[in-house]
Amino acid sequence: MNLYNLIIQDKEQVTLQDVFLDGNNREQFVQLIKEHTYLKELQEYGLPVNNKVLLQGSSGCGKTMTAKALANALGRNILILNLSNIVSSRIGETSQNIKMIFDKAGRERSVLFLDELDQIGKARGSDDKDVGEMRRLVNTLIQLIDYYPENALLLCATNHPEIIDTALIRRFQLKINYEMPSQEFLNTYYNSLLSKFPEDLRNIDRKYDISFAEAKDYAFTVVKGRLIEKLETQQEVRIQAD
Repeated sequence: MNLYNLIIQDKEQVTLQDVFLDGNNREQFVQLIKEHTYLKELQEYGLPVNNKVLLQGSSGCGKTMTAKALANALGRNILILNLSNIVSSRIGETSQNIKMIFDKAGRERSVLFLDELDQIGKARGSDDKDVGEMRRLVNTLIQLIDYYPENALLLCATNHPEIIDTALIRRFQLKINYEMPSQEFLNTYYNSLLSKFPEDLRNIDRKYDISFAEAKDYAFTVVKGRLIEKLETQQEVRIQAD
C-alpha cells in the first residue's frame, strides 16, 4: 500500500481561535505551543518538552480541529492518519505502515495526528482473535511513541479511552478531555456561526445536548433552507413582475 494513500490530505487552515475550547484546555494548548516555540531554550535547562498528547472524549467536539490549529500555530505540516483505515488483515503490514508514517513525521518535524487510537490500541489480551498479533501491534506502537523525537508533535485522539491499553495511555504527557458543550457554550458557538448571515436568517430554533459538529451541521442546514426559500420567493416576484 502506498504510504501517501494512508495519509488524509487536509489543507484547511484553522487557528486556535477557531476552536471552541474551555478555558483550561485552551491554556494547556497555548502552553504547548510556547514549549515548542522555545524548545531549544527549554532543552538547555534540561526541561522536557511535552510532545505526546492524548485528546479524549466526545466525538464532534473539536479534536481534529485542535490538531490542525496546533500545526498551523507552529508552522508545521500535519499528517492525519485515521487508524480505522490502516488496520490490515495482516497485522505485520499494519505495523510496517505505521512505522513508516512515524519515521516520515519524525524526519520532517511534522505534527502527526492519529485519529481513533482505540482501533489498534486496545488492551492487550482484550480480544480472543489474533491476541498474539494484536499484542505485538500495541508493543510496536508503544515503542514508536517512546522514541518519537522531542522536536516533533504527536497527537492521538479517541472517543473510548477506557478500552486503550494502560501502558499505551501512560506514554502521553498530556491527556486532555473533550466533553459535550453546555447550553451556554453552545449558545456562544451558535452566535459565532450565525453572525456572518443577514439578521433575518440568524433567528433559528437552537438544539442543545449535541456536539459542536452536530450544531454546525444543524444550523447551516436550517439557514440554507431559509435562504433557498427567500431566493425562490424573490424569483417568483421577478417572474410575476415580468
